[in-house]
Amino acid sequence: MDESDAFLPAGEQDRLLAELAGLEALDAAPELAARLRHFLFAMAGRGLDGQAMTRLVSACNDRLSQRLIILVSRKHRLPSVDWCWLAMGSEGRYEQTFVTDQDNGLVFNASDGREADALRELFLPFAREVNQRLADCGFALCSGQIMAGNPDWCLSFDEWRERFIDWVRRPEPTALLNATIFFDLRPLFGQQSLAERLRTLILALTTDTPVFQHLLAANALQAGVPLNFRGVLAADEEGGLDLKKSGSRIFVDAARILALATGVAAVNTGERLRLAGREAGMTPGEIAAAEAAFSHVLRLRLAQQLRDRSGDEVISQGFKPSALHEVDSAILLESLRQARRLQQRLKLNYAL
Repeated sequence: MDESDAFLPAGEQDRLLAELAGLEALDAAPELAARLRHFLFAMAGRGLDGQAMTRLVSACNDRLSQRLIILVSRKHRLPSVDWCWLAMGSEGRYEQTFVTDQDNGLVFNASDGREADALRELFLPFAREVNQRLADCGFALCSGQIMAGNPDWCLSFDEWRERFIDWVRRPEPTALLNATIFFDLRPLFGQQSLAERLRTLILALTTDTPVFQHLLAANALQAGVPLNFRGVLAADEEGGLDLKKSGSRIFVDAARILALATGVAAVNTGERLRLAGREAGMTPGEIAAAEAAFSHVLRLRLAQQLRDRSGDEVISQGFKPSALHEVDSAILLESLRQARRLQQRLKLNYAL
């Protein structure tokens, strides 16, 4: 059973998933993707908590992506070497919302650099078509080109290994930014052991390099929690608030650092908090509070996206805290205080 199956509720989704499993025509995928998206919109309106809903969205997107990879692979002459499609960023963490672009890559086995160059030329047309087919189904092409169809991210295992070693040993600003995306990788389709070996490598590097952890923590603290000196919510001049940049991202970044420092292989933020938090000095109560706060922020992001929906499209109009009812407003305030406490934990652990 695929790991993401655990995130799928039983019942009305069975017919859609059966259709998806039996999908044979690539041109039929966008219409099926639209119906799957409407199912997810309906599920989000039933009051699932934020983490459960983003896991469900990610699990359904996994199924669709896997089917597209299979169908596209049949059209291309792929080499007979082990390879794996990698999910990264929010997809890698099982934390996708309704507004998401692609963050993916491809890893394959090669004996040396020359063979890697030859194999890459065979994999790239396949990867680019998968990227385009995903875009046709509503997953926007990454503006930063972090996609398997980009030669920079269609690499042999040894090439990926050299990238990761370079980023950790020479952590320039670009390397720190890359860590927030690439270090959340997981296997989506193919030879999973290749991705698992990359995760093992990443953790071996980061746990052994305190300087890298320190710089990651310092970088994470650049994201300000939108609370003023009195601990009151501080919206922007137009009364808006970026719930991703100034909300969920703070939990994601802190949990990633804790996991990379303690050797925890999990990529999901909640799991990282639970598994790495205590070793990093957090009490069980602090961990539970941080995870609940993160889930609440995700729920508010999803609710805003539902309000901004027009048919199949979600065009964010911006989050307005003033539109919340009294209870949600109070919980948001406490959630942001929990985000600040997580940042204080980073400051304490890394003497920042």
